[in-house]
Amino acid sequence: MLIDSHCHLDLINFKSDLDLVIARAYAEDVQAFVVPSTTYQSWSRVKQLESERSSVRAAYGIHPYFLAQEKLASLDLLEEFAAANNAIAIGEIGLDYWPGSVNYEIQKRFLLRQLDIAKNLHLPVILHARKSYDELALILKKYDLQGIVHAFTGSEIQAKRFIELGLLLGIGGSVTYPRAQKTRKMLKSLADQDFVLETDSPDMPLFGLQGQRNEPANLAKVAAVVAQIREQDIAQIADYTSVNLVKLFRNWN
Repeated sequence: MLIDSHCHLDLINFKSDLDLVIARAYAEDVQAFVVPSTTYQSWSRVKQLESERSSVRAAYGIHPYFLAQEKLASLDLLEEFAAANNAIAIGEIGLDYWPGSVNYEIQKRFLLRQLDIAKNLHLPVILHARKSYDELALILKKYDLQGIVHAFTGSEIQAKRFIELGLLLGIGGSVTYPRAQKTRKMLKSLADQDFVLETDSPDMPLFGLQGQRNEPANLAKVAAVVAQIREQDIAQIADYTSVNLVKLFRNWN
């Protein structure tokens, strides 16, 4: 079976047809879904989704992209909320240095506090990094945390750095683009135990599906491309990436 290690099924994009979305995923052997929260307001939605569907696992955190609407005080509630609701991880958290993003120092304050919470709760982290791989790696060197660098598209050197820190790499739709030669080369260099698969639904559309809503059923297409790049069988890819994910999350069951 396949597991989507990163999808946002709580978003309004899926409100009208979530049952169909999940049914299509099951039909493609995508049997479980990790849903990270992005804002303080989203925690309750993600919690409800997990309580209603046995195939969903929830992570709680505050995404750097949305910090303009957040207050540091909301982090005072995160540790208690994550502990009380059996979170599998703290996430989605990280650094987003795309032009026009929230002040970098504010992002760092939120990130460091959430890394401390993960450390206190002995939970892994789900990390967002855009134009910030090197700085994020430097920060993580000060922590002894496991987790996933989601939607990873960095170099082989950057990949090795995160793996040496105890992190898995989330591989998604970007590898389906023929022009993504650097990312494909990096993927081919990884050991089987170094990565997991994701869609980042409803974002990160696959090649040939640009402009369409992404959804977890497309994880099968990601797996097929990964299998082709790595010259492995799809069933083998599905098996070891699922094992990698479940081993990471001690609260999976």
